[in-house]
Order: sequence, then structure tokens, then C-alpha cells
Amino acid sequence: MWLAEKFGVTVPVVGAPMANVSGGKLTAAISAAGGLGMLGAGSAVSAEWIRAEGAIAAAGGRPYGIGLMAWSVRERPEHLEAVLELRPALVSLSFGDYIPYVAPLQAEGITVATQAGTVADAREAIDAGVDVIVARGAEAGGHGRNAVGTLPLLQAILELTDLPVVAGGGISGARGLAAVLAAGAAGGWIGTAFLTCVEGMTSQKVAQRVIEADETDTVYGTVFDAASRAGWPDEFGGRALRNAYFDQWEGREQELKADNTGHADYVDGTKAADVTRASIYAGQGVGALTGRPTAAEVLDGFAGYRDYLKAALNGGAK
Repeated sequence: MWLAEKFGVTVPVVGAPMANVSGGKLTAAISAAGGLGMLGAGSAVSAEWIRAEGAIAAAGGRPYGIGLMAWSVRERPEHLEAVLELRPALVSLSFGDYIPYVAPLQAEGITVATQAGTVADAREAIDAGVDVIVARGAEAGGHGRNAVGTLPLLQAILELTDLPVVAGGGISGARGLAAVLAAGAAGGWIGTAFLTCVEGMTSQKVAQRVIEADETDTVYGTVFDAASRAGWPDEFGGRALRNAYFDQWEGREQELKADNTGHADYVDGTKAADVTRASIYAGQGVGALTGRPTAAEVLDGFAGYRDYLKAALNGGAK
């Protein structure tokens, strides 16, 4: 299996790089437990933060990765410089023109991934020379496209290329991981399942709201990006938990971009971890979350994929 050969994983899971959730501690914990952890370097962090958290991620001696947004790197090239200094095993570059950064990363021996939300995205990634494609379906939490579900997208991309393809979106446990592996994926790109891990950066108030949510509680849109003014392109919305702030501004995103009171309300809500105003990015698998596990416990759950694959081959008998 490609992930095992390349990174020595024992469970074919890559921890999706979630800004404000997957810092160095969670990244290291996922890698230590047999997956491949990834540091979520959001647009607002400093290069020093990337270096410091990267050092924490690397301290255990296991391979790890870092996720960057191409639109942000263009504005903050020091983020890429910090990543090149750290030389993680894997770097994910998505959302914007990532093509100029592929060769410099590969020149340092770094495996390069990008997230594709359509077959057209995947074709572009192949032409750009990336090493691995993430088939990110519309079910996924956080930013990306809302165009195609995970399974139709995964199947189409697998038909398109011999590159390793990792599936992301709606994979909440061992059953989902078995499904995408059976289809031919190299592994699962898992974010939401790690959202409430004790090693993550998620606050208790936010974690509690996530635990209470079910699979129908997510929404997709650009309301929170308009509110944050972080610089996200409108092309890439985000899937998050519905709340009062989203309902207030949905359909008025352009107005919100210029509304200083609305912006301040969002910023204050974020600082206070007020779940009625803050963005809580999560995918449709959020209904499976029931507590605050360790990363190792989450990986142990995903390891059960083997039983489901065996059962499928044995006519349903495990």
C-alpha cells in the first residue's frame, strides 16, 4: 500500500490539515499512532508558528505533513520558506495557483499533494506534476468545492490516473475507510473524526457543540469567509456547522464583506468561542462524534477497516 511504503503508516489515514485544530501536538499524535499527521497552517499564522509547531510535530521522529493554501502562500511567501526549512514528508498545496510551488518542494524531497474537487481539478493536478491527489468530496468539512460527492469523484479520478489518490469527505470510521480502499483509494484524508481529539486545539465549548451535532447540521457557503476577511477566494466555500450568524448573513455575503459591525461580531464571537457566532468547520460525518478521544483511539477505530474488507470478500462473514 502506497502510504505504508512511502511514510511507514500502519493505518492508511492522513490527518487532514485543519487550521486552528491540527497543531503540532495533534499532528505528532496521529503520526505516532500509525497514521500520517498534518499540520494545518492557516493564513493568519506566522512563519514562526509554522516552525515552532513543525518542530513539535517532528519531535517524535515519525513522518508528518503540512497543509498550505496556495492563495495564502502567494501573499505570505514566508510560509513556504518555513515549510522548505522544515522539510516535512508531505506538503498539501491547494486552493489557488499552486503550480509554481510544486517543483521547489519536490526538489527538497518533499511529496506534494493537492486537493481536487472536480475531475477538471484532478487533470490540472496531473499536468502540474503533483505526487498524490486528494479526491475531496462535497461532504468534507472545511474549505473546498461543493460540486461532487466523494464516491463519484473518487471513482472518476481513479479512472483518470495511476497516481495515488487519497479520498476525503464523509469518512467517519472504519466502514467508510474500507469503502474507499475497496474502490482503489490509497487511503483516507480524515479531518472531522479528529476534530474533538484531546491533542487538538479545539476548545471545550466548540468540542461540545461538535459532539451535539448530527449529520444534517452542516452548511456550505462563504458567509464565514466574508465575515473573517481572511482572503479566501469565493470559488472555495466552506462546510461548517450551521449557527445563528450563518443564518443571519446567508445570501448577504457581499454586504457582509463591507459591514464592519458584522465583521466585529464574528471576530468577537471567535475569540469568545461563541458557537452561535464562530465558524466551526466540520463535515457530514460529524454525527459520528460522541466524545473527546485521543488520536490513537481514533486511529484504532479506523484500523477496523480490515474486518469490513474481509467480510466483503467472504460474502459478509468477518
